Amino acid sequence: MKKKIILTLVSLILLAFIVLYFTSRPTETEDGSYIPSPLALKLAIPPTTDFVNTVYENKYTGNKKVLMVCTEQKNMTMANGKKFSTGNHPVEILLPVLHLKNAGFDVEVVTPNGKPVVIEQWAMPKDDEYVKAIYAEFKKKFENPGNLSEFVTNTMNESSDYVAIFIPGGHGAMLGLPENKDVSKLIKWSHNNDLFTLAICHGPAALLAAGLDSNKDNYIYKGYEIASFPDAVDEQGPIIGYTPGHVPYKYGEKLNNLGVTIINQEADNTVHKDRKLITGASPLAANAFGKLAATELIKQMNK
Repeated sequence: MKKKIILTLVSLILLAFIVLYFTSRPTETEDGSYIPSPLALKLAIPPTTDFVNTVYENKYTGNKKVLMVCTEQKNMTMANGKKFSTGNHPVEILLPVLHLKNAGFDVEVVTPNGKPVVIEQWAMPKDDEYVKAIYAEFKKKFENPGNLSEFVTNTMNESSDYVAIFIPGGHGAMLGLPENKDVSKLIKWSHNNDLFTLAICHGPAALLAAGLDSNKDNYIYKGYEIASFPDAVDEQGPIIGYTPGHVPYKYGEKLNNLGVTIINQEADNTVHKDRKLITGASPLAANAFGKLAATELIKQMNK
């Protein structure tokens, strides 16, 4: 009897390991890239968000807009050569947009070359009615965004229509944006014209673009503190199969080398404002990040 019980326990343990092995393996898609494993999706992608439909009593009623810069790239080649199916995280786009709209600000959408916005559809909170509604409203903008290159060339320097630029996260923010010269010009334009710059989760990777033609000593965000997705958490991605390998570079380390301090150590709900730079740590911060951004933009307009 005792031997039978031991064999049963061993069998159950082996079964648990087998289940864990297969549920923690990233899922391959039709184009050969990988989305997070079933286990990672269960742990990291809740069906609803913590969005609070805030009513802003002093809602802005003017014409100032927010320019949201999204990625048009989908696949990130990891350190092991496997491709991660990424883009922009829907919660990090849509919750802040909900708050900005509630606060009275129109949000324009651009990508570097005007190609459609790539969104991590696997990260969509499928039971969140607010998210589904704003996604439907913005779907045409995501499919037909403006062209950042044209904006920088033809509009940027002559425009006074904007109060902020916004760079949402998702690992896709690490693709193309940090080395894009137009992103560099846009960020510096925002900084030099006293606009707000908003970035959440991996979005701050795009801030590296501001250092393309400068050195560490004159980097515009030297001495700033930000909330951002930590490199150390990215390193854990392959453990549960969130990513099919390690990220190709550590953007947080690069920002640190330019004199930026990341204040959070976890992928949590931390948000932070340092001068005109507003940042958030992860999708868990999206609601608080959006509310902070909306509140500060209203405050700026009511001065």
